[in-house]
Amino acid sequence: MTSATDPDLEQRAELLDSWVEKRRQIAVLEAEASALLAERMRLSQSDCDENPFHRDVIHRSMIAEHSAAGRMAQGSIEYAFTDAAFLERGHPRVQQAFRDGIVTAAHVREIVRAAGVVREAVNNGRADAEALEDYDIAAVTVAERETPARTRVHLRALAAVLAGSTVNERHARALSERTVTVRPAGDGLAVLTAVLPEHLAVAILDRLTQLARAVIAGRADREPVLEPIDDGENPIYPDDIAADSAARDDYAIFGEGTFTTDPTVEHIPADTRTIDQVRADLLIDLLLAADPSAANGSGLDNIRGRIHVTVASTTLAGCDERPAELDGHGPLHPGVARDLAGRMRGWSRLFLDPTGLVVKTDNYAPTEAMRRFLRARDQHCRFPGCRMPVHRCQVDHTFDHAKGGRTEIHNLAHLCASHHVLKHPDIADEHRWSARQLPDGTIDWVSPLGRTYRDDARRRVMFA
Repeated sequence: MTSATDPDLEQRAELLDSWVEKRRQIAVLEAEASALLAERMRLSQSDCDENPFHRDVIHRSMIAEHSAAGRMAQGSIEYAFTDAAFLERGHPRVQQAFRDGIVTAAHVREIVRAAGVVREAVNNGRADAEALEDYDIAAVTVAERETPARTRVHLRALAAVLAGSTVNERHARALSERTVTVRPAGDGLAVLTAVLPEHLAVAILDRLTQLARAVIAGRADREPVLEPIDDGENPIYPDDIAADSAARDDYAIFGEGTFTTDPTVEHIPADTRTIDQVRADLLIDLLLAADPSAANGSGLDNIRGRIHVTVASTTLAGCDERPAELDGHGPLHPGVARDLAGRMRGWSRLFLDPTGLVVKTDNYAPTEAMRRFLRARDQHCRFPGCRMPVHRCQVDHTFDHAKGGRTEIHNLAHLCASHHVLKHPDIADEHRWSARQLPDGTIDWVSPLGRTYRDDARRRVMFA
């Protein structure tokens, strides 16, 4: 097994540090650009105060001008102005972290938008003004450690707690906005947009993914359905040609030293569709034909969409209306969670009391109770920043079982296939990662350069 020389490691470390510094500088410049938009918004507000009857035109003109000057879509500019205004008015700590380059523009976007329910609760008098300040402090803490996608999930859950019932009301109100629209995309394509309750949309995508994987896995077993070569009174099919010498002669092509059959008979195009293309084709089949077409394979009708929901027992029993959580996505209306619980047969309650939880086994494979606990704790791949849900991951021994690692919850975690292989012993030393799990479930990953990246385990009451 080879190892990198010290100069190589130094160069890689220098390149990484330089890249991180450039990203920080970009964030600083993004913060300056956001401040310019906020300043422009103040000028626009002043113009609107002087000419209230032309408020809409003044705003549209401002958006159009920045869109043209920046060669950006007007919708993106609209969002940028809105984010800049909210950032300046209600998030001083986030704004300072942005100016210092600690958080990126993508983080700020998720922070500002997730804060909407808290701002609404404060404005309506349902939450104290300090709630937004508490949110601001937590937002910076989370964003410093997490990707924008993970930041969104963490902060949506936090905002739900700070805003209380406002989340439930927003979810109930938003339900009336569900719709399906279509718009041209050019070159014979169109964009079909469905605005649905989030738990249903997640389940739909999951089921399409399962169906697509089943189709791709069964490609080798698919029997092509070919049109008859002669569809007269006695149609001849390609299979008939293989079995009938007379028919084979009729459709054979002869040449000196050669013999072949008609290429339209023998050459069946391979199914080379990507998983995205297969998902799209299956969506068409399911909506227009009610079932996956025969060409896409069989055995798909029993595949169902999967989602994971966390809900307190008191909410499940109807004692309170605290929002549940759609794992990996954010708050879920408690009524929806109760409805899902009533329809499912596989709900199991998990206790976090260390004296009542099975945490270790002498076998290589964890018990089902341990798997339930790990699914509820991890939610997704435990590599920093990865969002692959647990049902598409493998339960891995953080410290290799073959080297004495125990099968206990403090040495087990979900990893997706892509990140599982990074710590495999077959990987060369200069490319292999290592991991160490702390008693609280936190995992410290050490890169080939010796840098440590931490993935924290979330703290919460868990049901699965």
